[in-house]
Amino acid sequence: MIVRFLMISLWTCTLGACALGPDYERPPVAQPDGFRMQQGQTLEEASLADLGWWDLFQDKNLQALISKALVENKNVRIAVARVREARALLVATGADLFPRIDGKGSLQRNQVSQAVVRQFGFPGGGPARQIPATTQFRATADLSFELDFWGRLRRATEAAQADLLARESARRTVVLTLVSDLAKAYFELQELDLQLNLARSTLKTRQETLDLIRLRKLVGQRSTREIRRAEQDVSRAQAVIPDLERQIGQKEHQLTLLMGRNPARIIRGASLRDHPLPPEVPAGLPSALLERRPDIVEAEQRLVAANAKIGVAKAAFFPQISLTGNFGAQSLQFADLFVGSSRVWMFGPTLTVPIFNMGRNRANLEISRAQQEQALATYERTIQQAFREVEDALLAHQKIQEVRTEQERLIKLSREALKLAQLEYLNGKASYLEVLGAQREALNAETALAQTQRNHLLTVVQLYKSLGGGWTPQPVSEDLAMREVPQ
Repeated sequence: MIVRFLMISLWTCTLGACALGPDYERPPVAQPDGFRMQQGQTLEEASLADLGWWDLFQDKNLQALISKALVENKNVRIAVARVREARALLVATGADLFPRIDGKGSLQRNQVSQAVVRQFGFPGGGPARQIPATTQFRATADLSFELDFWGRLRRATEAAQADLLARESARRTVVLTLVSDLAKAYFELQELDLQLNLARSTLKTRQETLDLIRLRKLVGQRSTREIRRAEQDVSRAQAVIPDLERQIGQKEHQLTLLMGRNPARIIRGASLRDHPLPPEVPAGLPSALLERRPDIVEAEQRLVAANAKIGVAKAAFFPQISLTGNFGAQSLQFADLFVGSSRVWMFGPTLTVPIFNMGRNRANLEISRAQQEQALATYERTIQQAFREVEDALLAHQKIQEVRTEQERLIKLSREALKLAQLEYLNGKASYLEVLGAQREALNAETALAQTQRNHLLTVVQLYKSLGGGWTPQPVSEDLAMREVPQ
C-alpha cells in the first residue's frame, strides 16, 4: 500500500509539473480585410468552399468517377496509411507517460566449478566435496517508470499529436487535389469530344462541298483547280480526326490512372456545354482560409510539432529520474516458488545526469530551434501562397466570363458570315476561297468557344481548390477511406 501510494503521488506530481520549452501560440499573420477581386462587394461568411464536391459537380458520371477514385486511388491509400502510422506513433509515444510492467519467468540450471572448490576449499571450512548442480526457478513482475519532471515525454507526445493532425491535413490535400485533377481531366476529355464532333461535322461539310464542285465541274461551271483545292481541304479535315482520337484515348487513360485502375473507356455524362455553373462564386472571408485550407493546417501543425521538440531538446540538459522495481518469487524447487518465504522484491529510483557528451545536447537544441524557424517560415509562405491562389482564381473566373460572352457573340457572327458566303458561292458571286475562309473562321470560333467553356469550368474547379473546399473540419478519429464519399 505504501509503494502504491508513493507511485500515485509521484505520478500526479510528474503530470502536474511544468514542461520545458515554449508553449505554442499561433503567430500573427497579416491578413487582408477582403479579397482584391471582390472589392466593393459585401463580405459574407458563405463560400463556394462550403459545397461538397458532389454538390458542385452535378454530372452523375463525374460524381461516380470521383467516388471510385477516392476509394481506389493509390495516392489516397498511401495518405490514409500514413495517417494510421501517425496515429499508432502517437499511442506509442504517449505510452511512455505511464508505468511499464513486464512479467518475467526463468529457469536456470547452475553448476559450481569443482576446480575452484578444490583450490579454495568448501565454503564453511569443511573438506572439499562434489557439489551437485542446482535448479533455480524465478517469477517476477518488473516495473519501470520515468518521472517526467521536465516535460520531455509530454513534449514528445505533443509533437506526435501535431504530426498526426499534419498527416490528416496532408491526406485532405491529397483528396482535394485528386478531386480537382479528376474534374479537370474530365472537362478536358469533354472538350476533346466536342472538338472531335466539330472535326467530323467539318469533314462532312467539306465533303459535301467537294461533291458539289465535282457536280458543277461536269457542267463546266467549275475548274479542276477548285476540285484539287477542295480535295486538300477534305484531307486536312480527315487528318485532324485521328489525332483527336489519340488525345481522347490518352485522356481516358489519365482518368483511369487517377481512379486507380488500368486503362479503360470512360463513360461521359452531360455535354461540356450543358454543365451547370454556380450562379454566384462567393469566396467568403479571408480569415476562413487559415482553418479551411488543408495545406495551411498541415503547415501549422508542423510548426506545433517543431515547437514541442524544442522542449524535448531542453529536457535533455536535466537529470532523468526513473523508478524501477520488481516483485516476485525465487526458489530451488518449483513447489516452493509460491511460498511466502520465496518472495523477492526490489524498488528504488535511478538518476541519470548528463555530464559530458561532446556538445550533443546543445547541438540538438540548436537543430530543433532551426527546424522551428523553418516551420514558421513555411507556415507564413503557405498562407501567402493561399491568398495568391484565391486571388488568381477569382481574377480568372471574372475574366473568363467576359471572354465567354464575346466568344458566344463571335459564334453567331461567324455562322451568319458562313451562310452568306455559301449562298453567294451557289449564286456565283463568291469564290470557293471565300467559302473556305468563312468555314475556317466558323470552325475556329467553335473551337475557341469550346476551349473557353472548358476554361470557365476549370476556373470554378481552381477557385474551389484554392478555397480549400469539399468539407468542414471533422475529427481525426472518423473513418478515413470513405469520409469524402457521399452516402
